[in-house]
Amino acid sequence: MDEQTGQRDKRGRSPFSAIRAIDYTVIFVRDMAAMRRFYEDVLAFPLLRELSPNWIEYGLGGNTLALARPSRTAADAPTPAGSASLQLAFKVSAAEVDQCADELVRQGVALLSPPTDQSFGHRTLFFRDPDGNLLEVFADI
Repeated sequence: MDEQTGQRDKRGRSPFSAIRAIDYTVIFVRDMAAMRRFYEDVLAFPLLRELSPNWIEYGLGGNTLALARPSRTAADAPTPAGSASLQLAFKVSAAEVDQCADELVRQGVALLSPPTDQSFGHRTLFFRDPDGNLLEVFADI
């Protein structure tokens, strides 16, 4: 960025090109108790830390998934029921896609799409969390 003009330099370099990864993802929740049960008991995500009853973090590889009630920086109204506000995709091995589907069904979670081999080279499984967000478990095939 040219400090005098405020424009990108001719090479198109942006200061955001320094970003190398998503460090954490926050899901703003409507029902914290239901979401916490789902992510801890059904998906068995490891609890990283609980900063307050309104902010809970799970460790997933090198990333953090946080459940939070909108507050300080985002006091937005919750997404209307029946509307997904995000989709998360979790990568596993091909055999594990089917194992995850079996576990979801065992836990009483409805599958939106059972394990399916897609033409673009993924085996996918789709379902929703208690707030209606779309979740995918997939593997490269």
